[in-house]
Amino acid sequence: MKNNILICFLMLLLITGVVSSCEKYLNVVPSETISTANVVGNIVNAEKIWAQLYNNTLQDFGLTETGGYNGVLLDACTDESKNHWENPAELAYNSGSWSPVSNPLDNWNGAYQTVRLANILLENIDHSYIPPDKLSYYQPRIPTYKADARFMRAFQYFELFRRYGAVPIVRQSYSINEAGSVNGTRTPVDSVVAFISSECDSAAALLPLSYSNQPSEIGRVTKGAAMALKAITLLYAASPLFNGNNLYAGIKNRNGALLFPQSYDNNKWKLAADAAKAVLDLNVYTLFNPNPTNPIDNYAQLFYSREYNETILPFLLGSTRGVEQNFLPNGRDAQSCGGHGKLSVFQTMVDAYEMNNGLPITDPASGYDSTSFWNGPIWDGKAYRYCTKISSMYKNRDPRFYASIFFQYEYWDSANHPRPLKFAYFGSANGASDGWPKSGTNCETGYNWRKWNNPNVNVKTNNGTSNRNYPIIRLPEMLLAYAEAMNEYQSAPSQDVYDAVNKIRARVSMPALPISASDNTKEGMRARIRNEWRVEFAFENHRFWDVRRWMIATTVDNGNMYGLNARPSQTQLQATGLNPNSEAAGVAVFYQQVVDQTRVFTNKHYLFPIPQIEINKNSNLIQNLGW
Repeated sequence: MKNNILICFLMLLLITGVVSSCEKYLNVVPSETISTANVVGNIVNAEKIWAQLYNNTLQDFGLTETGGYNGVLLDACTDESKNHWENPAELAYNSGSWSPVSNPLDNWNGAYQTVRLANILLENIDHSYIPPDKLSYYQPRIPTYKADARFMRAFQYFELFRRYGAVPIVRQSYSINEAGSVNGTRTPVDSVVAFISSECDSAAALLPLSYSNQPSEIGRVTKGAAMALKAITLLYAASPLFNGNNLYAGIKNRNGALLFPQSYDNNKWKLAADAAKAVLDLNVYTLFNPNPTNPIDNYAQLFYSREYNETILPFLLGSTRGVEQNFLPNGRDAQSCGGHGKLSVFQTMVDAYEMNNGLPITDPASGYDSTSFWNGPIWDGKAYRYCTKISSMYKNRDPRFYASIFFQYEYWDSANHPRPLKFAYFGSANGASDGWPKSGTNCETGYNWRKWNNPNVNVKTNNGTSNRNYPIIRLPEMLLAYAEAMNEYQSAPSQDVYDAVNKIRARVSMPALPISASDNTKEGMRARIRNEWRVEFAFENHRFWDVRRWMIATTVDNGNMYGLNARPSQTQLQATGLNPNSEAAGVAVFYQQVVDQTRVFTNKHYLFPIPQIEINKNSNLIQNLGW
């Protein structure tokens, strides 16, 4: 398996290398000018365009700020966390100050350029010149190149769909001279969904279940990936944002055609459930369980490993320390982790994790206690370390909490960083604090990201590297898609709804549902499923989209965002009667919830504005609500 992993990583490097070493027209000329002749002239050119489609489409969606969303971290645009470093792009977005001329998450132009490349490839690759001595190699590959191109085109349209809703569907390529005369109208949402679904079906019909018998191809799109993209698209189409949403009743093309369906269709949930179940019924994906006796580690390892059994669609990240450098806590003393600690996690994210008895912390029977303190063993990433003075609010929680969030006085890789993490204000710390008081860079909420970080990487000594896949789609997404869709389709949850969710919970030894009486109702199970999405996919760029498709963002992403009092006033510190620069004073005022940031999210923000430059070029494009 090690060899397979190495080879598949080299395969992606080869793709990247092919793109970077392409002939001059692919290096310096805009993609709009790539023509039919480029593909027909030589199969090698067609293969380079195929590689470019992968390069343009599969990405880590901002995790390491290396592309995809122009450095914007989606999770820092949600009620999960805030990017507190200097002046990140998320600040404008979270304040509601973005617009049709300034949208840090806009992908309109890039997506349509990639669609054009896919169209050119699909129209012409069958006619590409293949040298006689290469026929036996290329002829069997052309059908899968075309299937990959259909998938990439469908993926680009999915990304456009969940941003803008109704978007023009362009089914053929245009030359740079023709492009100015193409004035497409927006295609209604149901037709966009049907197109994406059809493309996924076409791709799935030609793609293999896996490339496990072709190690050099591992990392390419498979049948399961195409089927999963269809299921996700149908789940979005069934969700409140796109299923009978009357906010968009007035959004019509100039001929009066409705762009958003105005009648709720319950059968859309069944279509989504069936599509997700089709992926599950392939029986080729299994949950990653590297350490079943330790539920924290069993979950945590997924995010710093090259894993191909749970991951349906991987993006192979390079072998680096970049994630750890960005997200490990940032104390400056010799015993610190030495990272940048760039994300402050909000208290509402912490509160989303259930107790290990399966009850939410709001349930009086849960045993949740936020006022006392305890001493005991906590997993530090490699071993259990005895910790002291831990707030009881962190005791007996869902194991995914301990694998995902750093908090006050726990440890990280204690053998190499032999002090607890300290997020409370500590004015005379001399660097021995992970919330050290440097304006614009310190942790503001008392919590950092832990998920994704590899305990075998030591940033301070530059030892160790991570070899991980970013899971663009993984098995729990299909399980939760099925559970959500079936729960919404039926009047009350059935056993198969519970079973799908419980498979995910079992990986981390969480109790099976139903637990409380409300779990037996459609509404109660909806809350459970939505929370399962939240904690299972924390910091994986899911929450940003989920709260939009559920249409709850005006509640959860609007208004005050809370953290602990990691930046107290001097008055508060002095009122403790302790040395205001001491660790004790900082801890004494730390466990108070305070407003860290006030966010703005209104109804118009559910969909992105079509870029104004596109409307200026094409008067047939109708703008979205409120923009």
